[in-house]
Amino acid sequence: MLSTIGVAITMFAASNIDDIFVLLGFFGHRKFHAHQVIIGHYLGFSTLVAASLVASLVSLVLAPAYVGLLGFLPILIGLKKLYDAWGGDDGDEAEVPKAGLDSLLTVGAVTIANGSDNIGIYTPVFATSNRAEIGIIIAVFAIGVAVWLAFSHWLVNHRSLGAPIRR
Repeated sequence: MLSTIGVAITMFAASNIDDIFVLLGFFGHRKFHAHQVIIGHYLGFSTLVAASLVASLVSLVLAPAYVGLLGFLPILIGLKKLYDAWGGDDGDEAEVPKAGLDSLLTVGAVTIANGSDNIGIYTPVFATSNRAEIGIIIAVFAIGVAVWLAFSHWLVNHRSLGAPIRR
């Protein structure tokens, strides 16, 4: 169980470090209320986990030797992001909507758009894990999202550290 928790923490941190910067932008923007950011991010992240679980079902039709090849998915996604960073497509930017449901959905959509690496990392792990391990991983992810949200909100609202972010 401890090894599963360790793997889950590592996967979460590796695939979500960039989310802190996105969350800082949302929490620092006047058009977004904290509850919209929190709910929207959980909706988006839950969608990524659900997509990874569905994708992991491929392991039911693939021979076990081929399931391991899913581990190359994060490498391919990383190479694509590297290409994009060097002048390729940078279409991850979202237009800031009006407050309300649009804001909540925008946070969710940006979380999903920013989460291709999540799916690439989570899918092979889910494909090779049992139900109990998947439950532990998802629980760790839920706690990780709460920590990311709390830290980002705290940082944006910090008297001196948050001032440049809120500008």
